Amino acid sequence: MSRLSEVASLTIPAIREGLVNKRFSAVEVAQAALSFAERENSATNAYLTFSPERALAAAARVDEEIAKGEYVGTLAGVPVAIKDVIMTKGLRSTCGSRILENYVPPYDATAVYRMEAEGAVLIGKTNCDEFAMGSSNENSAFGPVRNPRALDRVPGGSSGGSAAVVAQGTAVVSLGSDTGGSIRQPAGFCGVVGVTPTYGRVSRYGLAAFASSLDHIGPFSRTVEDAATVLRVIAGRDDLDSTSAFAPVDDYHTLMKEPALGMKVGLPKEYFEGLGADTGKLIGAAVKELEKLGCEVREISLPHTQYALSCYYIVATAEASSNLARYDGVRYTSRSDGDTLTAMYRNTRGCGFGPEVKRRIMLGTYVLSAGYHDAYYRKAQQVRTLITQDFTRAFEEVDVIVAPVSPFPAFKIGEKVDDPLAMYLSDIYTLTADLSGVPAMSVPCGESPEGLPVGLQIFAKHFDEAAMFRVAYNYEQATAR
Repeated sequence: MSRLSEVASLTIPAIREGLVNKRFSAVEVAQAALSFAERENSATNAYLTFSPERALAAAARVDEEIAKGEYVGTLAGVPVAIKDVIMTKGLRSTCGSRILENYVPPYDATAVYRMEAEGAVLIGKTNCDEFAMGSSNENSAFGPVRNPRALDRVPGGSSGGSAAVVAQGTAVVSLGSDTGGSIRQPAGFCGVVGVTPTYGRVSRYGLAAFASSLDHIGPFSRTVEDAATVLRVIAGRDDLDSTSAFAPVDDYHTLMKEPALGMKVGLPKEYFEGLGADTGKLIGAAVKELEKLGCEVREISLPHTQYALSCYYIVATAEASSNLARYDGVRYTSRSDGDTLTAMYRNTRGCGFGPEVKRRIMLGTYVLSAGYHDAYYRKAQQVRTLITQDFTRAFEEVDVIVAPVSPFPAFKIGEKVDDPLAMYLSDIYTLTADLSGVPAMSVPCGESPEGLPVGLQIFAKHFDEAAMFRVAYNYEQATAR
C-alpha cells in the first residue's frame, strides 16, 4: 500500500477485492496497519500491546492461500484489534489492570480463534477500563484513551480503545465487550458502528468475567455490513461455553438488504426524558428518516426502565465481587507479599486493583452479605425480570425499538471522574439490553454543533439481529447519499 492513511478507508469487501485482484498483498496491508497504529497511538493511547509477529505470520498465510488458489477466509487480510479483556494465546492480556500487567494467556478466546480461522490479522490489544468497569476509559491502569474525534474527550467505556482504533482507522474492525453498554456507548461517542449481540449468541469463552450473566462480546466497525460480517463469523454454539446458544445464525447480509418498508419501529417514551437538546434533535431527524424509508413509527412504553440503573449496579457488582475473588496473588496475578496469607491477599488486591474495581467489589460484597441478600440482590433480580418482560411485550407490537445511546455526546476527560453517580448515568439508555439479554447496536446518526458524534440505538428481540441490521443498514444507506 502506498500510503498509511489508506488503511483508514478500507472495509472488509475492499480488502477482499484488493487481495483477489492482486492490487496489494495481505502482508502489505498488515505492515501499513501496524505502522499507522504505532504512529497514531501516541495521540490516543488506544493500544496497550502490538503483535507484529503474529500479524505478519497470519498475513503471510493469507497470501500463500491466495497464491495456491485455496479457500480465502471471510476476514482474509483484515487488520483487527481485540479488547484487552479477551484472551489471546501468547499475547499479553492485562484487562487494563496492574494485577494482570504481565499475564500471558495459554489459550485464545473462541471469538479470536474463529476470526483468525477466517484469515483475520490481529495487530494488537486495545486499552480498556480496568476489568471492563467504567464508562469513559479513564479507569485503565495504563492511562486513559483519548477520543480520536476530539482528543480532549473520552472515547466512552469500557471498550473505548476498541472503538477508538476503528474511528481513527488503525484497525478495520475490532472486538469489545459489553456488560452495561460498553460497546454501544463508545461506538456512539466515537462515531462508529457497535453491536451487542443477544446474550449467548457469541461464546464468552476467553472473556475475563466481570458480570457473567451480563457480559457479551461484540464487534466495532465503520459500516453496518462489516459489523454483520464479523458477527456472522464469531456467532454460534461453542461447547467450551455452556451459556452459548444453539440458535441458528441468520444470513445477516441477505436479510439486512431487504427494504425497511413496513417495519414497525417503537419509540420508548422513557428514553426521551432528560435527553440533551442537541442529541434529541439528531435522534428525531433519524426517526424521520426511518419514516421516509416506510417504517411505521409508534410510541411505546418500557415502564420499568427507571429502575434499570439501580438494578444493574446491584447485579453487576454482586457478580463482580464473586468473579474477581480469583485474583489473589496465588496463581497468575502479580503479588505483593505480606507476613501472613491474609496480609498477602490484602496487599496484592490493595496494590493491584484500581479505585473503581475496589468500589464495585465492596458494593457487590455488601449486597450479597447475610441480611442484605434478599433486600438487594434478590429484589434486583426480580426487577430484572420485569425489565425483560417489558421488552417481550413491546416486541409483540414492534419489530425493533430505537432510542438514543447516551443522553449527551462524549464529555471531556476528567469531567466526571470524581462523581461516580454522574459517570454511571451516562449508561442509562444502554443498561436495559444487557439486563434483558436482547441484542442492540449503535449506528452513527450525525454530529452535535461541537462536531461530536451521536449514536442511534436499535434494539431487537432475542436472536433477531437480522431485523436490527436491516433497519441499521437501510438507514445507513439512506443517510450516506
